[in-house]
Amino acid sequence: MAATASNASNGSGRTGSGKNDKDAPPPLPAPLGVPVADSHTHLDMQGDTPVAEALAKAASVGVTTVVQVGCDVAGSRWAAETAAAHDAVWATVALHPNEAPRIVHGDPDGWSRQGTRPAGGREALDAALAEIDALAALPQVKGVGETGLDFFRTGPEGMEAQEYSFRRHIDIAKRHGKALVIHDREAHADVLRVLEEEGAPDAVVFHCYSGDAEMAKVCADNGYYMSFAGNVTFKNAQPLRDALAVAPLDLILVETDAPFLTPAPYRGRPNAPYLIPVTLRAMAGCKEIGEDELAAAVAANTARAFGY
Repeated sequence: MAATASNASNGSGRTGSGKNDKDAPPPLPAPLGVPVADSHTHLDMQGDTPVAEALAKAASVGVTTVVQVGCDVAGSRWAAETAAAHDAVWATVALHPNEAPRIVHGDPDGWSRQGTRPAGGREALDAALAEIDALAALPQVKGVGETGLDFFRTGPEGMEAQEYSFRRHIDIAKRHGKALVIHDREAHADVLRVLEEEGAPDAVVFHCYSGDAEMAKVCADNGYYMSFAGNVTFKNAQPLRDALAVAPLDLILVETDAPFLTPAPYRGRPNAPYLIPVTLRAMAGCKEIGEDELAAAVAANTARAFGY
């Protein structure tokens, strides 16, 4: 999740009608010739669109599988329940990096933009992690994440809570044999350090990859998957395209992080899994390969990473 996490819908449910209406969903892209998966989405945040409708719309353009990602206890429960109810959905469960300091220290001044919350201390964080641990054992849950570190607006106390939570998530992923899905914002060196210190699970996915080409080489050396989102299409995202260019084909995934990070030319409008073809085609151009070749690779990579 590229922005502050919440398991509640942040959409208005309005579809709009004007071409320039920021609430209007972008049009359906041409279908892919090879089916793919959206490796990271938030169906619970996509306005009033029913899950079945979102899945049907995605399938109509060749996006036949989605990975629904949890960001807190309630959202993780919802992800597991949704995956159990829909064959096209797999789940991941976790406390988002920004959720850990909210649980421990509370939010008396609204820094998280999620409303005020009382402090619960380490005991409350451990209780939440225990619930994530239990959910991670479910067969429809294929990953532990999004976890990691986010230093964008986190002070020293928050960083400590985040790192403790991250280390616990790594342990949960390893014990259950699930992929580790990483949220890494302005914390590249520390994320890599903690992974090395703890020992990484067999499958590690850097969601919404945000590093440069040099970091991509480090990830490749360690066998970490790199999942690219719609921001790879943004004009100011040349470092991401440079990273994609050097990332090995067998370690690349594609995602929406919907409703965030809608690809150009629809930036600022609501994102959804059906827009994966827009991002994938841009990625194929960057890699200088055909879209069918890239689609086949990312489909196989996503299934291998998440073990489905």
